[in-house]
Amino acid sequence: MNSTSESEKDCRIEEEECKRADDPVESGQCSADNTNGLDIDKKLLIDPKLLFIGSKIGEGAHGKVYEGKYRGQIVAIKVLSNGKTPDERVTLEARFIREVNMMSKVKHDNLVKFIGACKEPLMVIATELLPGMSLKNYLNSIKPEQLDLRTAISFALDIAHAMECLHANGIIHRDLKPDNLLLTANRKNVKLVDFGLAREETVTEMMTAETGTYRWMAPELYSTVTLRRGEKKHYTNKVDVYSFGIVLWELLTNKMPFEGMSNLQAAYAAAFKQMRPTLPDSTPQELVFIVQSCWVEDPSMRPSFGQIIRMLNSFLQTISPPQDSKLAENSSVATNRSGSTVISTIVSRVSGKLSFLRQLLTAKKLGHT
Repeated sequence: MNSTSESEKDCRIEEEECKRADDPVESGQCSADNTNGLDIDKKLLIDPKLLFIGSKIGEGAHGKVYEGKYRGQIVAIKVLSNGKTPDERVTLEARFIREVNMMSKVKHDNLVKFIGACKEPLMVIATELLPGMSLKNYLNSIKPEQLDLRTAISFALDIAHAMECLHANGIIHRDLKPDNLLLTANRKNVKLVDFGLAREETVTEMMTAETGTYRWMAPELYSTVTLRRGEKKHYTNKVDVYSFGIVLWELLTNKMPFEGMSNLQAAYAAAFKQMRPTLPDSTPQELVFIVQSCWVEDPSMRPSFGQIIRMLNSFLQTISPPQDSKLAENSSVATNRSGSTVISTIVSRVSGKLSFLRQLLTAKKLGHT
């Protein structure tokens, strides 16, 4: 098993032609493995005897996450619940198989790297462990300050690239939010995690109502009555675009969406009152357009992630790099200082020569008298 490396920056999914993971791929492209959705390929399974579980680092509705080791490599180990009843066991096992197959299917520099899985004695998924904190915790740690605009757009591009990769392979994440975005050690990039609610999209499939966290969920995921568990509702991958719009709003404002409301109140406000978080007046109009286009009511009017990436890159080119401006400022200061030094030197030399000439003329006059 190769060691986890943050320098692994190749996007390996091709939108037009899927390749197997062991095939050579070009940098900057995407690839996908063909896997059987009904079971887990034996090549994806790892020996549980080589897996060592350490301290707990997280917990969700359907499992717990631990720091651990596999073949000497530090990994994140997600241990899924087995369920309390036979029916629940079947449901959770199906979700586990789906999550493993999808995580192993797509490889991208902004998706957390899949290491392997175990089916027995516990349902376990091992992935790379990022030493950085979640985007949610990072944003909370810098409050009330906001992210530098260039950093916010850079993070947004990382997220958009990850989502474009999933959508290119027919996968809807359904739970895009800052909790499921992890920072790399240098805090310069983010990676998307947790495929627990992800689903493969087909033309005729009707999706289940069991979806992500309310504040980030698209309005079309609700109906006029509370959806019963397991009830079907049709939607497309544009639900992820809506969630991205909310996350982008957070990156720009460092505030909680629908602050002051409960989760259900936020869901009701978005779905039935068409309410959206308010953008500050100082927000550049280009970003206002991107955010608002992501969360429009009509899903078909929302942009694709490819379009979002192009718009964000276009805006990024209008921002002067902070380092460049700082270098220019330092250079200007250095030039001024250098110029002042040269001028002072010249003045000093001229003054010295004039003083010498005065002394010489005085000496000659005294000699004549």
